[in-house]
Amino acid sequence: MTTAYDFTATTLEGEERSLKDYKGKALLIVNVASKCGFTPQYKGLEALHRKYQDKGLVVLGFPCDQFGHQEPGDADEIRNFCSLNYDVSFPLFAKIDVNGEKAHPLYRWLKGEKPGFLGTEGIKWNFTKFLVGRDGKVIDRFGSADSPEKIEKDVAAAL
Repeated sequence: MTTAYDFTATTLEGEERSLKDYKGKALLIVNVASKCGFTPQYKGLEALHRKYQDKGLVVLGFPCDQFGHQEPGDADEIRNFCSLNYDVSFPLFAKIDVNGEKAHPLYRWLKGEKPGFLGTEGIKWNFTKFLVGRDGKVIDRFGSADSPEKIEKDVAAAL
């Protein structure tokens, strides 16, 4: 059986990281972008991370430039933007594709485990969120318009 912990991803610093490093934690996996109308959600994601990290939550940000070229920056630009504008302390990974032939294996799995509206698997826009339980299984999927504040009760329940 596959779980989120079976995948690896490259960090923003260029290091390969096994998601096994987060085994036993609840994960909120989000495709993020710096120039999107939903970019202010970084503030709420960081607030959730800080509030619940001691209870076992880790927010994982995956920059993606597949929606309206809203994440054009390189790793340094993404890191600086997130740090200066939102004081992001949760882990950020290298830019990935979430849809199409080059979609990251983690996202192919997430979409298959929890399809979106009307059973569609494709990610519709930036800031789609997947909540993964401590067992590594997908609990729920939230769309871009579902703010971190709106899903906080679901996050808390997963802990």
